[in-house]
Amino acid sequence: MASASVGIREFRARLADYLLKSDQPVAVTRHGATIGYFIPARAARTELDRVALKEAAAQMEGLLAKEGLTDAELDEVTRDFRAWRKSSRK
Repeated sequence: MASASVGIREFRARLADYLLKSDQPVAVTRHGATIGYFIPARAARTELDRVALKEAAAQMEGLLAKEGLTDAELDEVTRDFRAWRKSSRK
């Protein structure tokens, strides 16, 4: 995987773009010498990712409707999931 090379001033000026949109490593330089690398932890979502998520949500809604869950039951499942997710982050 090839990496882009940018000066430290440009890197600082465009830090948000690199953090949120970069999909490849970036070599950070100072006076032409590489002083570090930024390696993105995740790539930005693509349109295919968004389509896949929408399809998964539609399938989930169909499964929930098929099971005949009430709104109160769905709220309980949502609360349980959020509690589990919060506890797993610690």
